[in-house]
Amino acid sequence: MPTRILPAVGDADAVRSITTLLSQLPDAEPVSPVADSTQLIDTLARLAAESVDELPEIVVVHERIGPVPALELVREVALRFPAVGVILVTSDASPGLFSAAMDAGARGLVALPLSYEELVSRVQAVAQWSVGVRRHLGHGGDVFSGVGGRVVTVSGAKGGVGATLAAIQLALAAQASGHSTALVDMDLQAGDVASYLDVQFRRSVVDLAAITDISPRVLADAVFRHDTGVALLLAPGEGERGEEVTDRAARQIVSALRSRYEVVVLDCGAQMSGAAAAAVEMADTALLLTTPDVVAVRAAKRTVRMWDRLQIRKAEETTVVVNRHTRGTEIQPPLVQRITGTAVAGTAIPANFKELQGAVDAGRIHELDGRSVVKQALWGLAGELGLVKAPDGAQKGGGRGAVSFRRRREAGGG
Repeated sequence: MPTRILPAVGDADAVRSITTLLSQLPDAEPVSPVADSTQLIDTLARLAAESVDELPEIVVVHERIGPVPALELVREVALRFPAVGVILVTSDASPGLFSAAMDAGARGLVALPLSYEELVSRVQAVAQWSVGVRRHLGHGGDVFSGVGGRVVTVSGAKGGVGATLAAIQLALAAQASGHSTALVDMDLQAGDVASYLDVQFRRSVVDLAAITDISPRVLADAVFRHDTGVALLLAPGEGERGEEVTDRAARQIVSALRSRYEVVVLDCGAQMSGAAAAAVEMADTALLLTTPDVVAVRAAKRTVRMWDRLQIRKAEETTVVVNRHTRGTEIQPPLVQRITGTAVAGTAIPANFKELQGAVDAGRIHELDGRSVVKQALWGLAGELGLVKAPDGAQKGGGRGAVSFRRRREAGGG
């Protein structure tokens, strides 16, 4: 059986030289190369959703791949798709880089300029390793989606649209249904998760920023176990310290959380820091909250375009959630979908701050009355996103106040 090899190379000249050499290898089947880290992860996730057997045996990562640095990309592929062997192609073959690549999860390193003999030796060794891993995993019919939990980011199109409330309720819904759940406040300068839940805790996400290898023990020391069972990783009390959480640190933190929890919800706020951008890029589901008014919808459109320009997230891979929805407003979810070019959640969150105010002011949003139409809608959204283990018949559009537009879209109504 031929060895499928997926090159991840951003430079056009390097693509030609690598694919040409790979095609000359015995029993090798190079597949269409991908040009950046986002395309690589998307491709592997799509193939993994079908079966582990659909994944290539080997991914070749070029040192100048972007926007995610090569070693961070190697780490993410190794974590999420453990049956795929990664080979790093680099001009720096020093012992230090070799050690760093192995620590990140690479199965081999090949120096530039490429040597046929070195490449064939590495490919054969990694291919044998990959086949052995897949044999160990078995070939059942279960879907293989990589090790670790589901990562969901919640961002606001602008400040004050309800991203924090939504993130908290999604996490509470996932935890209540039986999933081990972590809630991360990635709004590093102005995070309010602690205020909404009346929590005071001396550790924060900043305590993990300088740690290169986040062990389960270190992670456990940094999170706060809330009364609801949700594990909280809070924003720093001193907003200026948020700058210590770089995009690289954010990737390591999200990867560590993904490996320990079934659901990881991140409140990314409305300001797109490097850390928040890294989280959105890594997310399995990226939500963007907006309210049904011109200013907020324009802000949502700007955010979607910015994410696309910066190769953080494609528009079609972003889901917009309409918060504070009323039937009388001129801006309805189908219009938001056309303006932003994104998917729009079938569950819209109704406007009813009056029923929220007491719980918000008391810092007890987790004790919000179950009869609240806002809570029912947000928990219904969690069901729509697949974040809850709900009994049959429990996910019917999120209860009273949840407005489903799926039928209208299927009928061609936008």
